[in-house]
Amino acid sequence: MQRLAKFIYFKILGWKLKGSFPEVDKCVVIVVPHTHWLDFFMGLLIRKVIDQEINYIGKKSLFKPPFGWFFRWTGGAPVDRSKNSNTVDSIVQIFNERKVFRFALAPEGTRKKVEALRTGFYHIAKKAKVPIVMVAFDFGKKEIKIAEPFLPTENQENDFQKIHNFYKGVKGKVPEYSFE
Repeated sequence: MQRLAKFIYFKILGWKLKGSFPEVDKCVVIVVPHTHWLDFFMGLLIRKVIDQEINYIGKKSLFKPPFGWFFRWTGGAPVDRSKNSNTVDSIVQIFNERKVFRFALAPEGTRKKVEALRTGFYHIAKKAKVPIVMVAFDFGKKEIKIAEPFLPTENQENDFQKIHNFYKGVKGKVPEYSFE
């Protein structure tokens, strides 16, 4: 399956890969920019290219029949996102229960243009005591860029400046919605 994924990614689509995924069992993977529904499928493809199990969460209702099997099969974990639940604590609990959990999310929280990233990923990484791995889906350069992992510090402002610098100039599938 990896050979097929590499053929599609590199030869058919003509994309490049800059960096490599770190050898960590647990981390929060932030993928920016998220501007189109195709980003999900690009994520599934790149997971096969780099041969890593990478997970995500979805609302509990997605994991019921008839499609629940698909979301579990692709690495999804159900979470209760109702107003009465604490999503950060729910995800930290998943980290605590599993030996391997590489949690990917789009910190923009939407596919539309945003001026600031949401901070939930940061709080999850801090509470779970796991590193953050930044991944850029740059449709402008046709490359996926993977950064070295970093542990969040006590200086959130500096950490977010580092994150913003990594994503500077990266163009999403819908360029006008790209985060900058």
